[in-house]
Amino acid sequence: MDNKNKHILKLIANYTAKDISLKELEELEDWINQDNKNKATFNSYVTIYKKAKEANFVKQTNTEDAWNSIVTKLNNTEKFTVGSKKANRLHTFIKYAVAASIIFVAGFLYINKTKEVKEDLKDSPAIVVQEPILPGTDKAILTLANGTSVALEKGENYKKDNLNSNGEELVYSPSSSKEIAFNYLTVPRGGQFFIQLADGTKVWLNSDSKLKYPENFTEGKVREVELVYGEAYFDVSPSTDHKGAKFKVLSKYQDIEVLGTEFNVKAYTDEDKIYTTLAEGKVSLEKENVKSFLAPGQQAVTKQGIGEVTVQYIDVAAEISWKKGLFTFKRESLKQIMKTLSRWYNVDVVFLNKDLENIEFKGVFNKKQTIEEVLTLIQNTNFINQYKIDGQTVLIN
Repeated sequence: MDNKNKHILKLIANYTAKDISLKELEELEDWINQDNKNKATFNSYVTIYKKAKEANFVKQTNTEDAWNSIVTKLNNTEKFTVGSKKANRLHTFIKYAVAASIIFVAGFLYINKTKEVKEDLKDSPAIVVQEPILPGTDKAILTLANGTSVALEKGENYKKDNLNSNGEELVYSPSSSKEIAFNYLTVPRGGQFFIQLADGTKVWLNSDSKLKYPENFTEGKVREVELVYGEAYFDVSPSTDHKGAKFKVLSKYQDIEVLGTEFNVKAYTDEDKIYTTLAEGKVSLEKENVKSFLAPGQQAVTKQGIGEVTVQYIDVAAEISWKKGLFTFKRESLKQIMKTLSRWYNVDVVFLNKDLENIEFKGVFNKKQTIEEVLTLIQNTNFINQYKIDGQTVLIN
């Protein structure tokens, strides 16, 4: 690490430790305002410092021990794989940069006890940079049969009749009611949500998705739900538990019939294809009175408005990794990748250079990373020249 980078890290460490002079503050602000990459770097280090502080790691002074402690604490939320030598070099740089910043903070916490404070930091101007665009969270809108809408989000409990939500999931219990009333669960961009239906079927809804389903099912009759749009993973309660009643997932261009299985359906309105991926069991897919059968590990690709269905074997674990908190891209175009990111981070993406849209990329990211971290990693593989974040819009060149 050159002297300039060390100096900048020292200023950031001073800032996070609230032990920075007005002159240093002005110097740091000038550096941040030079370009958006500096802003992203500043935001990234401040975020890392805050996480380290919350875990009480900033008191450590041994570089390797501090780094290992942070990896142990944040491994599930900060790990990434890009599959390139450059990415490994970047990982090494971050390792020592973060550790160095912790050393600086630890040192300044100690020095501050003995040195005279020349300026009162309470009166120092704050450095104003664009707030990091944060990852999505568990949130959804529940629309009841009578038209009432309820916002479901963490920390908010809701209970009515046979449904109960703690703000992170929605669970229906079996009901003896003979009336079939339909509810809707809408997950916005920047959200995800889990729902357990009255028959015990479990459904994970991805960002920008909408599910229509009955509050209860009639024993022995076909159980039907509709994926209005978006992506959902279904773990279906076996038909043997419901007097042989089959389970159907309806969508605009196809119907899926199952006996008891696990599968993923992706049917976004801004895409011309529907992807049905079978993890376990067996399903039949019907379109325009033509049936296709899937075996575990297979994916059916249906084009909207076209009767043909293509069946192929794919990496199921990669396809459904979103449910486990990961983005897994296997030779996908940057255009498709940015669609995925735009839904999760609730941003709009504009390609200033259209030639970049068709470049293929391979990598794995954690969904808890900020979008700046993800974009910086992609940029450091030389797939894109630069990016700029303007409000909720990402510009790529």
